[in-house]
Amino acid sequence: MPPRHPDVTVLPPEEILVTSKRVACDGGGVLGHPLVYLDMGEDDFVECGYCDRRFVLAADPHAESEYLDPAARPPEAH
Repeated sequence: MPPRHPDVTVLPPEEILVTSKRVACDGGGVLGHPLVYLDMGEDDFVECGYCDRRFVLAADPHAESEYLDPAARPPEAH
């Protein structure tokens, strides 16, 4: 069956660059969804089953237990 509205463009899912293989997603905004925690496992990305957001691992990921306070690093590292 052909699409009902061929002139409507469907945008691709939102991609979010992250520095950890474990992420949380709530859909964002007022009309979000329940908070879910996602783990990439062996892959470099994971997609939310509720909102289809795609979380992509950055080229320089941080260790899972690394403390990411900006004040804990020297100024030249910012």
